[in-house]
Formats: sequence, structure tokens, C-alpha cells
Amino acid sequence: MSKGNINVSVENIFPLIKKFLYSDHEIFLRELISNATDATTKLKHLISIGEAKVEYGNPQIEIKIDKENNTLHIIDQGLGMTAEEVEKYINQIAFSGAEEFLEKYKDSNNETGVIGHFGLGFYSAFMVADKVEIITKSYKDAPAAHWTCDGSPEYTLEENDKTERGTEIILHISEEEKDFLEDSKISGLLTKYNRFNQIPIKFGTKTETLPLPEDAAEDAKPETKEVDNIINNTNPAWTKKPADLNDEDYKNFYRELYPTQFEEPLFNIHLNVDYPFNLTGILYFPRLSQNMDIQKDKIQLYQNQVFVTDNVEGIVPDFLQMLKGVIDSPDIPLNVSRSYLQADGAVKKISGYITKKVADKLTSLFKNNREDFEQKWNDIKVIIEYGMLSEDKFFDKAKKFALYPTVNDTFFTFDELVEKTKDAQTDKDGNHVILYAANKDAQHSYIEDAKAKGYEVLLLDSPIVGHLLQKLEMNSGDAKIQFKRVDADHVDNLIKKDDTVISKLSEEEQEKLKPVIEGAVNNSSYTVQLEAMDSSSSPFLITVPEFMRRMKEMSATGGGMMGMGNMPEMYNLVVNTNHELVSEILNADEDKQKQLVSQAFDLAKLSQNLLHGEELTNFIKRSYDLIK
Repeated sequence: MSKGNINVSVENIFPLIKKFLYSDHEIFLRELISNATDATTKLKHLISIGEAKVEYGNPQIEIKIDKENNTLHIIDQGLGMTAEEVEKYINQIAFSGAEEFLEKYKDSNNETGVIGHFGLGFYSAFMVADKVEIITKSYKDAPAAHWTCDGSPEYTLEENDKTERGTEIILHISEEEKDFLEDSKISGLLTKYNRFNQIPIKFGTKTETLPLPEDAAEDAKPETKEVDNIINNTNPAWTKKPADLNDEDYKNFYRELYPTQFEEPLFNIHLNVDYPFNLTGILYFPRLSQNMDIQKDKIQLYQNQVFVTDNVEGIVPDFLQMLKGVIDSPDIPLNVSRSYLQADGAVKKISGYITKKVADKLTSLFKNNREDFEQKWNDIKVIIEYGMLSEDKFFDKAKKFALYPTVNDTFFTFDELVEKTKDAQTDKDGNHVILYAANKDAQHSYIEDAKAKGYEVLLLDSPIVGHLLQKLEMNSGDAKIQFKRVDADHVDNLIKKDDTVISKLSEEEQEKLKPVIEGAVNNSSYTVQLEAMDSSSSPFLITVPEFMRRMKEMSATGGGMMGMGNMPEMYNLVVNTNHELVSEILNADEDKQKQLVSQAFDLAKLSQNLLHGEELTNFIKRSYDLIK
């Protein structure tokens, strides 16, 4: 038996490990299983290149709880270590087992899957254990070794009578971490981190019911047997080639990932690249609500089939974090700060690749089955519109497949929309005006006025539409294209033509009328403007100027002018000087004027869902008085 001190630069590294190495103590199990996995995959690689002259067999990793002795055991059947290797890899933290392994065999083929480091990750065991033992037997012809350390730099190393190849790590769980001796706790951690581990993981046994033979009697009871409880799927869908999977395979994997999710995804994107970085995965487009915030943290990040996190900020582009699924890459550094991730060159390339792959998939879906793409548009538009805003490269690609639905349930691409509307919806100054509504019911009368003119009206109701329209106007290639909401003004003012409507009221009559209406309205939120419109148009019309409303909406969702989101609502009250009611108001006595203006004003507010509380009560009472 030998004793010694671990070669560490800090006098007592263990308290620092407990406090700072990982913020979450449960990570120790992931680290130790990752080490066991590395030891097993390395052995397979050494056998494949003729370096190790042993049988690989069917190795597994076993997790055992011994409550009586307060110990947790992680047992593998990998390559094991000699006493010298224990000295090197366990006692000399500066060395990295995997780095030396790769350096030694860098000229061999098939290095994928052997990246890892049996080093600092091992010491995470001391976050939950007062004492740690390693009993290990190398695949080489050497005695087994038994290493023991009680959380100080001192250790003991002696021979052991272990005869089976592999390593057993024994954690003597500390008093304050006793929940790691509970089956439910360990089972939960194995499911969280290792349910797709590439080496089978055994955790206890389970009872399996055997099928009845065909000639069994009717009252025969099936036999049962105890079998290993293997908690993981070692060959998940994302590790397979896309050509080897069908639609049902992808749906089954989605159910495996999200067993409580009842709705099936709309479609999936299989990621599979090995140059200039390694990345595999499957992303799913779920049906989305309009609320963008609640959708995040659905993509799971793995490194070599070991779960790392579901916070993929900095790795997956922001607009795609509303997707679901898995990405797996050995090239993404683990346990580092988010700022490091965002600055990492490989991570930036991965993010760009994912964006391109999603854009290519959407382009393909649009071209191959436009009708189906249109049916799914409302479920995916938030992601695509958000992507167009946040990623210029995605914007350029999305211009070909992004859709703009109309109030008549037809769909146009941007180029189709421009071509369809350019003749009818170009005003006298050459501005090409594209009209849209945010709510078919609330803006129904405005929509009908526009349709009566033969104009197309889009239905754009996502929460970021103001930002999107701003970008479309700036990037359309045509400075004359303008988006205007149908309730921003009377339709004749939204698209001004050469033929102007003449007012029935003289300038003198209009000057007399305006203060009458302003006095009766008596509301600083409304600016009264007199307009000559068709006599069949509404007498009073409430509009919200496009610029003011758009800036306010953009400010509320991030962007636009600072402070605009807190401004009070401002409206225009457009009075149609050619309507009979307006002439009647002009010629009525003072009391009648006030009654008619109040009634017409309230009707205009009612059409915009702006009449509430006491104002609504007064309107109803006044309406009954008028029909007595």
C-alpha cells in the first residue's frame, strides 16, 4: 500500500470543488457516468484498432445504492486503470486522460465519441461524498488497484483482488446529501441526464411478464421474471441517418421526448453534419400560441448523448428557441459561462448552420406542398416572423416562403402581394400602399370600405407585426411601398387618388361645425378633423394614425421610440361633411346638437370597442330615450 498527496496547486482543493466547481450538486452523477461511458467507448476503439486484445462483450454501466452502508456505486466494464494510471489521471489533475488518449491515437480512424476527460469531472464526487473509493482493473495484464481519499489531499493506493475488467467508484455519501441514497432521486437524475446514454445503464431490476404460449389454457396465468432495469435508449432517433427513419419514427421519438405532450408536431428537421463541426439532432415545429415567452426551454442540448441543459441560449438562434427537440454536439464546450459560449467560434458556426437548415426545410415544404404550408402558417408564423426580424440571413431566405394572409383567407408571398396590388393600390403620388387589419371583427367596417374599393386587405395579427412591417418597408427594394392599417384613416385618405370628393358644406359651415363637435366630444384624446367623403360612408369615424400606433406597439414589444409605449391613446375623429346626419347637426338647436354628436360619437367608439363603463351606460340610456 502507498500513501501520498494529490498534486494540486491549491492547498486544499476539495472545499473549492464543493463550493465552486458546479452550481448544482446533482451534476456529479452525470460526470461519473460520462467517465464510465468514456472508459467503455475507449475500450471499444482500442479493440477495433487491435490495441486491446480482449473481448468487448456487452458492457453496461450499473448504478447501485447501498443504504445500509450509505454508499452509491457506479460500476463500468470499460478499459479500467493500472495503479500507475490511477496515479497519473486521478492524482495529477493537470493531466487529461482523454487528451492524452486522443494524442496517442490521433492517426487512427474513427475518433468520434472518445472525447472526454477523466479528470476534474471525477472530483465532482466530493460535492456529495465524505470519502470516495476507486476499485479498478485494467484491460492490460496488471493487478487491480484500490484508491481511497477522504476529501483531503492525502490518498491511499493499494492492490485489490478485483478480477473483472472495469472500474467501480464508491461514494460514501455525506450526511447533508443523504437524498442521493433514495431510489426516486437517482432514478430521476438518470432519466434527466442519461436516458439516451450510448452505453446501457442498469439501475436495479424490474419484473417482466412473459407472453403465454399459443396452446396455453384459458385460465393460465403468464409467468414473470426479474430482468435488469435498463433505463436508457442507447440508439435514439437523432443518432440514426435520416434515410433510415420514416415519419412515424420521428413522431415516436417526439413522444419519447415529451411523453405528456398530446399534440403532434407539425414537421421536423433532422440535423446531421460532421464538418467543420460535429452536430446531430432533430428539431420539431410545435403548434404555437401567440405568446412567445412561454415557449422557450424546449430544446435539449446533449454532448455525446449525455444531457447538458435545456437552456440553449447562445447556441440555438433566439427565434428558434420556441422549437422543440434535441441537438447533440461534442464541439460545444460544457460548464462555461454564457458569454464564453456566445464568443466561441464553433458555437457561432453551429448557430448559423441551424438557421440555414431550418430555412432550407421551410423552403422545401413551401415548394413541395404550398397548400399544406398555408394550412400550417398560423401555427408557425410567429417563429418565422421573429426570425425575419432578428436574423438578416434568414430574412433573405424567408422572403421566398413567408406568407401574408388576407381577410379572405388567401395567401400571398411578398412578391405576389406587390404584383397583385400595385395597380389598384398606388396613390396619386406613386406610393404603393398595402392595407392590413389586425382583427377582422374589430375592424370589420374599415375592411368592408376597403374591399368596396377593390383593395386587398391583409390579416396581420402577430404581436410583432409593427417591427416586421418596418423591416419589410426598409428592405423591400422599393422606397414607395408603405403598410397602413385599415383603421389608420378613411380609406380615401389611406390611398389618395386624383379624384377628390367635394364637400357639401362650405368652408364657413365647416368652421361653424367644428367647435360644436369639439365641445360636445370634450375629450382631449380625440382630434376632430372634417373630411369630404362618400355620402354613404359613416358620419363619424375613429382612426389611429399609422405612425403613432405603430411606434407605440413597437415600443411596447421592445423597439420603437423610447417611452412611446407609455403614452396615452390618441385618436382622430373623422367627421364626414357629406353625410346627412352631419348637416342635421349643423342646423339643429344647441341641445339637439349635443345629443346627436354624443350619440354619433358613442356609436363610432362602440364600433371600435372603445365604449365602456359609465359611458356605455349613458349611451344605452340615451338610445332608449331617442326611440321612445
